[in-house]
Amino acid sequence: MDGIEYYGASFARDRLEGFDFRFERLEEEKKAIADDIRDVYTEAKSNGFDVKALRQIIRIRRQDAAERRELEAILETYMQALGMLSDTPLGKAAIERATAAA
Repeated sequence: MDGIEYYGASFARDRLEGFDFRFERLEEEKKAIADDIRDVYTEAKSNGFDVKALRQIIRIRRQDAAERRELEAILETYMQALGMLSDTPLGKAAIERATAAA
């Protein structure tokens, strides 16, 4: 085997092993963080908080403000189309306004 080819293969193997080591370390850290997050949710639940609602709040807070407003507008449009807002104060006011305008 040519010395240059051997050096190249050795270098590539060393780089690959380095990446492998880093991936393994990061996966271990990711698992530890996931375990910590699960523990915090368990603690919140044991203190009477609704974990499903907390997860939703965290998901919403991660969103960009413009993205969040767009999603809220779409949700409101869909809910209104399905009649899901008619029993809220805002929905009742909208129905009254529409009835008065007609």
